[in-house]
Amino acid sequence: MKKILFAMLFVAFLASSLTCPVFAAEPRYKGEYKLSVNISEVTPMGKAVARFARQVREKTDGRVNIKVYWNGQLFSGKATNELLLMKNNVGDFSLSSFINWAPQFTEGNLFLLPWFISSMPDKYKALDAVTSGKAGEMIAEKVANMNLRILAWGEQGTRELTNNIRPVRTPAELNGLKIRVVGSPLFIDIFNALGANPMNISWAEAITALQQNTVDGQENPYAVYLPNKIYEFQKYLTEWSYNMDPLIYVVHQKVWDSFPEDVRTIVSECAREAGIYNRCLSRLGLDDGSSAKWLKANGLYPPEDDIAATNPRAFVESKGVQVTLLTQEEIRAFADIVAPVREKWIPKIGRDLVKAAEEDMDNAAY
Repeated sequence: MKKILFAMLFVAFLASSLTCPVFAAEPRYKGEYKLSVNISEVTPMGKAVARFARQVREKTDGRVNIKVYWNGQLFSGKATNELLLMKNNVGDFSLSSFINWAPQFTEGNLFLLPWFISSMPDKYKALDAVTSGKAGEMIAEKVANMNLRILAWGEQGTRELTNNIRPVRTPAELNGLKIRVVGSPLFIDIFNALGANPMNISWAEAITALQQNTVDGQENPYAVYLPNKIYEFQKYLTEWSYNMDPLIYVVHQKVWDSFPEDVRTIVSECAREAGIYNRCLSRLGLDDGSSAKWLKANGLYPPEDDIAATNPRAFVESKGVQVTLLTQEEIRAFADIVAPVREKWIPKIGRDLVKAAEEDMDNAAY
């Protein structure tokens, strides 16, 4: 009797297990996802990445809570450590510059080649053509080989030269100036070729060095020059746009794989919009007006009285800075001197990658 009862119960269990729905386990989310950046909240890049973290949290109903670690907190101010930390998943997300990755990721030097992208008829359209074209795809594939995924592209801007000694319009006027640069071998080669004295100093120490005249100058986009108030002690600015400084919104592949499809879609869309917002803020007042148009259309245009954001060139001039705008002929004098540096670095970056970038730029609509 007991055997018959057991058999009946077993059959009933099997029947119920076949008819009851099977529920997938709810994904396990971290209480906090760390996002590494080497900038502050007040920069164009900082405003955009803060918006990214906020929108992801809101649109995922708090499931993905991203905390931004400002000013290189995760890598103790040593920016060239960021790639290693991201590869090891110390950071879950990052907003990274190839300048900081360059020592370990030589392909990223593509954007740092002097007067390569910035020599095109419209440097911003040329950069967008590269990041959204074949070269951008090749970069993304190489980044993926390190278990990192590029979600979107942002930007710090074109890198300009400032100093506290004299206006610089010719290579001869750069001769002997001590210029603070990041620890990228390519930057060292560029400034050595131009006759300057490149000084590898961390950004955490750079402001003090500039204020105390330990170094004579530095090179950075307006997006870094303005928030750090470098105009207070560097009164000569040369717009020479010698290279571009795109940024990448990155997530570790392990983190990405842990997200369900709907969350991946939200994170991707938020990163894409943040990248556009970032680029437009960094280019505002410096491009052909496209950035202002997008910001106004999306209700993100800065207040009209914020001249530093809407017209950076006019703002620094109002602070007593002498801005030198180089002609194409004057820029060519600098570019010709560093031509051997470009040739030296092209094989290191990869001729196929450089060729792809050239084709992307040739196909751009200027």
